[in-house]
Amino acid sequence: MISKSTINLIASLEHKKYRDEHGLFVAEGVKLVSELRARLVPHAIFTVGGSVDGGSVAISEAEMKKISFLKTPSPMLGVFRIPQSASPIRPSPAKLMLALDGVQDPGNVGAIIRLCGWFGVDALACSPGTADCYSPKVVQASMGAVAHVATIYTDLPAFLQQAAEKNVPVYGTFLEGKSIYCEPLSAAGCIVVMGSEGRGISPAVARHISQRLYIPSFSAGCGVESLNVTTAAAVVCSELLRRRIGRESGFQGA
Repeated sequence: MISKSTINLIASLEHKKYRDEHGLFVAEGVKLVSELRARLVPHAIFTVGGSVDGGSVAISEAEMKKISFLKTPSPMLGVFRIPQSASPIRPSPAKLMLALDGVQDPGNVGAIIRLCGWFGVDALACSPGTADCYSPKVVQASMGAVAHVATIYTDLPAFLQQAAEKNVPVYGTFLEGKSIYCEPLSAAGCIVVMGSEGRGISPAVARHISQRLYIPSFSAGCGVESLNVTTAAAVVCSELLRRRIGRESGFQGA
């Protein structure tokens, strides 16, 4: 049995205002909840048909429909405490970081968090206009990586100014940039800025970018103007890490 006040609390967590107020977020799905449960503090776990391990509340399918944000509810929903970073996230010449400038699509933000986990990106810095990483859609798209990737929402121009003061290279993807495959790139720490889906990197942020990169198309006349921001982020991370590994192993072509 689930109380009306609990239903109202969970419903409110669809909105950032209440996620911030309560310090809580929602995740759905047996695999996702189990992944998050291994790393984060659960506020409550709800399961249809009975407790899985003695630590969840048994509810009916009808009750799950009342609290689920999915069209087809999963048999498990978890409410978790938003993690607090143990130390401030700052630019560092020893860290690979991504920065999102106004990326608003929750699916893209979640997928980028997931690829940050895959490529071992040390931290993710987001502008205030970027989709909240603890919104239900972002959490689902991250596939649990939201528990692994250190994330900060900050004034990006000021953050990138700090990077310049520490001699940390700042790369950005532009249609008028130079080919990422031909430019010399740092094999150590750097920050890669990805712009919004419609407007790209804002002028205020662009002023702090030390090197403009372009991912060239190898198919003439394919009719595609640009890559999805998630795909572009994956290409850039892969190329940077390829060079880092190549240089660490002494490969001359890196």
